[in-house]
This record gives sequence, structure tokens and C-alpha cells, in this order.
Amino acid sequence: MVEPRPHDPASPVPPAAASAPPRPASAHSAPGQPPATGAPGFAAQAGSQAARKLKARRHAAEGVWLGLGMMGMVGWSVAVPTVLGAALGLWLDQRWPGGRSWTLALLVAGLVLGCLNAWRWVDKEHKAMRDVPEAADD
Repeated sequence: MVEPRPHDPASPVPPAAASAPPRPASAHSAPGQPPATGAPGFAAQAGSQAARKLKARRHAAEGVWLGLGMMGMVGWSVAVPTVLGAALGLWLDQRWPGGRSWTLALLVAGLVLGCLNAWRWVDKEHKAMRDVPEAADD
């Protein structure tokens, strides 16, 4: 049997703390489990959140103007082919009247073409914004 050592009053460590088992390195690990590696700590989470806020503040005006410009570009890319299709359809209906409405058919074709064009453009812009490296923002 091991006898406890008497506590030295000059020692900064109380006797209970000196004999306690070491605590796990991570607060997320369960007792008896190895500490979780790769789990972000509070400091890392706070640092990344602060970096995101600073980046958003630096690019706030750019985001508003970019959004307004994108709305205008999407609107024009849908409106122009739709109007051109309708105009061509009206011209064809006046030149060669028949049982079918070229105006309606070409209006729908222009609308579909404009929507596909707008979708392709927005997708390209989204990929370009997503693929910007973080080092370029510093």
C-alpha cells in the first residue's frame, strides 16, 4: 500500500490536482476515447468567421452593384431574343398568312433561347465567383 505524501504548502499544485489523470486534449472527445483530431477549435472558428465578415465588408459595394448588373444582364438576355422572335413571327405572319401562328411559335422559341442563355451566363458567373482563391482577397 502506498502512503500519501504530505502536502507541501509552498507547492502551487494542490494534492488532488497532482494525482488527477490528465484531461483529454479536446472538449469534444468522450471519456476513454482518443482526442478528436481535425476538429476545429473555438479560436479557429472565430478566426474564420471574422475573416468572412471582413471580406464581406471589403466587397459590400461590389456585391450590390454586381447584383444589380447581373439582374439587368439576365433581363436583357431574356427580353431581346423574345422580342426578336415575336417580331420575326409577326413579319412571317404578314408575309405568308396561314393556319399556324409564327408569332406565337417564335415568341416561345425566343423565350426559351433567352432563358437558356441567361442560365448559362449566370452559371458561368457563379462558377467564377466560387473559384476565386482566398489569397486574392488579402
